[in-house]
Amino acid sequence: MAKQHTSLPMQSHVVDEKHDHIHGNASLRSPTSVAHGSDNGGAGVLPGGSLNKKQETKVHPVVIIALWISLSMSVIIYNAWILKDKGLGFNYPIFLTTFHMAFSTVGTRLLARYTHLLDGLANVEMTKDRWIKSILPIGFLFSASLALSNYAYLFLSVAYIQMVKAFTPVAVLLISIFFGLKQANPTLLGIVFAISCGVALASYGELDFQMFGFILQVLAILFESSRLVMIQVLLQGLKMDPLVSLYYFAPVCAAMLAIALPIIEGLEPFLQLGKVGPIVLLTNASCAFCLNIASVFLIGAASSLVLTLAGVVKDILLIFGSMFLLGSVVTGPQYLGYAIALAGLVAFKLHKS
Repeated sequence: MAKQHTSLPMQSHVVDEKHDHIHGNASLRSPTSVAHGSDNGGAGVLPGGSLNKKQETKVHPVVIIALWISLSMSVIIYNAWILKDKGLGFNYPIFLTTFHMAFSTVGTRLLARYTHLLDGLANVEMTKDRWIKSILPIGFLFSASLALSNYAYLFLSVAYIQMVKAFTPVAVLLISIFFGLKQANPTLLGIVFAISCGVALASYGELDFQMFGFILQVLAILFESSRLVMIQVLLQGLKMDPLVSLYYFAPVCAAMLAIALPIIEGLEPFLQLGKVGPIVLLTNASCAFCLNIASVFLIGAASSLVLTLAGVVKDILLIFGSMFLLGSVVTGPQYLGYAIALAGLVAFKLHKS
């Protein structure tokens, strides 16, 4: 039986200024709104509806964090395996990203109708004006970020891409300072310098460095950072967890990417579908979709610092996993550079806290 929804109430809500990524690029961030769960180290409360003692279902944070790490690593390695010549050689990231977004569009609608995982929709007043002025431009940035990031896998190793992504919080901060949303101070600038030096050292140590792939990844970071800043500015007053965000952004991204698909990749992806087949496509998209569900559970599972450290552990495991599964080569300077960047990221989080 379909779950009944109430009409959307007129309320004021809070959106997390650092709202999470989707599709394996997610970095853990502490929520600021009630919908994201409390910042505590206790057991996680499963999302859905209003919470009371009868409705609460508790899962140990270690289980939730381990599940999130596993799914996040799986999505990234799975995507790279599909796209890279060392894997299936299906070199069509626009098609793959479009399929992910279409799958998520259908999936979120099914969850909204038959489960309580998207009861947060009742807290969002989505008007036509807000959709045009907020969801549409943010959806464009999201689409560009996902597509460019996946394209980078054709030219760069998974391990090196993760190292470059360490610069994302720095890009968010610099864009926020540029638009007057944040104020710079000597400590922050020192942390930014440390992270930048770490990423530069990791780049210097990359054996298979390709400038075009690096430019693609840098552009992906700029689009993603701009998206996060625009969420802070345009969606201030809304309370949206990762699944609710996906409910609104997935169809926008799917439509935009579907327009770009024939222009950039033509009909070739459809002619090469035999390389992947329906099982691979569906399981790949399912992993990405499950990652977003896990993110909802994760948000209330532990403190902000614990979630940040979990993200660091995930990145480290992902680098070693890509070395073992995809043959990525990591040099000594890269180990040192990434260690400096990760230390800077932890310092950045502690400074904000």
